[in-house]
Amino acid sequence: MPVTTIDSTTALVLIDLQNAIVARPATPLTGAEVVARAVALADAFRSHEAPVVLVRVTARADGSDAAPGRTETPRPPGSLPAGWDAIVDDLAGHPDDITVTKRSFNAFYGTDLDLQLRRRGVTQVVLAGIATSIGVDSTARAAYEHGYNVTLATDAMTDLRVEAHRNSIERIFPLLGESATTAEIIDLLAKTRV
Repeated sequence: MPVTTIDSTTALVLIDLQNAIVARPATPLTGAEVVARAVALADAFRSHEAPVVLVRVTARADGSDAAPGRTETPRPPGSLPAGWDAIVDDLAGHPDDITVTKRSFNAFYGTDLDLQLRRRGVTQVVLAGIATSIGVDSTARAAYEHGYNVTLATDAMTDLRVEAHRNSIERIFPLLGESATTAEIIDLLAKTRV
């Protein structure tokens, strides 16, 4: 469903736009293209004094604090280079941004994301990031389950496989909320905040 409105208490939640993830091969957009659109969204939200949440995933080098599960791909100890989990420079360094650190796909599970949003009276989240079918999809489902109005910036996300990306955008996201382009969201945000 196309986006119809931006609530006056909307937060931008950017998923896993960090060094190692942005650098991976992705489709249909590159990580750099997603970051550029995320920067435009973040700048617009900041200019309207709306919350910007930077979600990053991390784990110890030995993987000992990663989410368990039989489908987890084990990582050899020391396989994660230093700084792999740092938010990309283009988005980092804004003191009013909220940073949430997760250890699984979903940005709500085991974090204070819901608390941070509720403290600020947030009723709607705009989601973008990498990967569409993993971190963004999992977080969108949880946001919906937590009662937030969900908007997905579909041109500010990408995936490891185009089929997975399309499945989330075409089949899952319409069940969870509204979708829009970066430009459409920025335009609605400006109209809401005037």
